[in-house]
Amino acid sequence: MTESTRRAVVTGAASGIGAAVARSLAAQGIHVVVADIDAAGASALADEIGGSSWAVDLMDTRALTDPVLADALSGVDILVNNAGIQRINPIQDFDPQDFRNIMTLMLEAPFLLVRAALPGMYANGFGRIVNISSVHGLRASPFKSAYVAAKHGLEGLSKVTALEGGAHGVTSNCVNPGYVRTPLVVTLIAELATVHGIPVSVVLSQVMLTESAIKRLVEPEEVASIVTWLASDAAAMVTGASYTMDGGWSAR
Repeated sequence: MTESTRRAVVTGAASGIGAAVARSLAAQGIHVVVADIDAAGASALADEIGGSSWAVDLMDTRALTDPVLADALSGVDILVNNAGIQRINPIQDFDPQDFRNIMTLMLEAPFLLVRAALPGMYANGFGRIVNISSVHGLRASPFKSAYVAAKHGLEGLSKVTALEGGAHGVTSNCVNPGYVRTPLVVTLIAELATVHGIPVSVVLSQVMLTESAIKRLVEPEEVASIVTWLASDAAAMVTGASYTMDGGWSAR
């Protein structure tokens, strides 16, 4: 099996980091399944890169039955768990349903996908699982209890997968970016600039990136470059690791 004959599933791939990852993997000749709740967006990107689409609501774990996942992940060699959401509130004001939703989408769904993908990977003696974590998988920030808890959990799931999969040719790693230039983050920056009455550049340097040595957003393509390497043959000995791309945030 060569890299050009491999099959990848990327969740949350209709835009942002997921779309950049899908394009980067496809450029290596890998067939990419673009998985997203946005059916139209997933289909459009799949057409662009010569892949296929999977319209799926990963929040609805009851719909992720074994037969559904077995079919969607049939023959998958590379699984990129990227789908995510964010909610911000102090713990005492955090809606319990919002907490459950984040944990479901960003921890339980990756577990179910990994669980479904591993038998085929084991049978083939090859597999690459890449989890898009965050600097918040390694550090905490106030008001993000659910997001931080989910990303910390994802780090643990990734390491257990690495330990179990090593004997079967399967690696599992996390990529940990800081703030990435996605539509969600760009909108957040504009809103913060309006609320505080300050320029966007000041929002970046003095509000969002105070802990970073490099005062700029991470580009989605930069995240995709690490994911693509981790999915390659060159990274066969890299497993159970967490690759920070946070401009120095976690160096503190």
